[in-house]
Amino acid sequence: MKFPKNFPKYPSKQQFISYVESYATRFHIKPVFNQTVEKAEFDVRSGLWKVKTQDGVYTSTWLVVATGENAEPVLPDISGLKKFTGPVVHTSAYKSGSEFANRKVLVVGCGNSGMEVCLDLCRYKALPHMVVRNSVHVLPRDFFGLSMFGIAMTLLKWFPLKLVDKFLLLLANYSLGNTDRLGLRRPKTGPIELKNVTGKTPVLDVGAISLIQSGQIRVTQAVKEITRNGAKFLNGQEMEFDSIILATGYKSNVPNWLKECSFFTKEGMPKTPFPNGWKGENGLYTTNG
Repeated sequence: MKFPKNFPKYPSKQQFISYVESYATRFHIKPVFNQTVEKAEFDVRSGLWKVKTQDGVYTSTWLVVATGENAEPVLPDISGLKKFTGPVVHTSAYKSGSEFANRKVLVVGCGNSGMEVCLDLCRYKALPHMVVRNSVHVLPRDFFGLSMFGIAMTLLKWFPLKLVDKFLLLLANYSLGNTDRLGLRRPKTGPIELKNVTGKTPVLDVGAISLIQSGQIRVTQAVKEITRNGAKFLNGQEMEFDSIILATGYKSNVPNWLKECSFFTKEGMPKTPFPNGWKGENGLYTTNG
């Protein structure tokens, strides 16, 4: 079922909700809400999946794991974090930059959520300092009106992965310039290959790079320690901050409830590389949704 023709390329939250609701209506799907899956396992004797929730057990011929890669927030163990006297918020609880207007904010993490939070903070005249600890791939979200993800998926049908990665980086350098000069070092492994191997998704830029170039978003080195009023960095610098936002990502929770299944790694990712890791055994399917 396709999106309505009047939808933009990137639908709003309300548009997506209306689409999902109409999808459920069309295909007679009846979602069961407010249920936590405690355990799911395949019963060899009956040939059925048994899914246990807090209210009962569901049985089915097929099981689709659609909890995504980002089911639970990752909370880092940073020395001194509990000593900080200002607000500390994970991006999972972040609502709007209006809560941090005109404040000096330390954003720990430079993935998609970290970049977009920094962009939002700038809209409210905050001064975000983004911590970049590791190398990161930043790609433009669109290139001359075409989705970079769509470009990649199309090229992968015809060309080897490493060649597609090289082409994507050529487009990124043309569009964004040399991000190494901004303190955003690119990994040696290409963006799609890195996604396959580690699960690390490239950042799709929606405006943060230009604000880094203009100095409205500051890039800092890794944090050594959090103090009562700020942070000490590995380069010896110490700065004061009003607030800290943890853009430290999420993790899969599949290993917690899917029992005796060799289809997933211990991190909860399909063992078969993207985009082919969608079908397991005994009626098991998965999606990154």
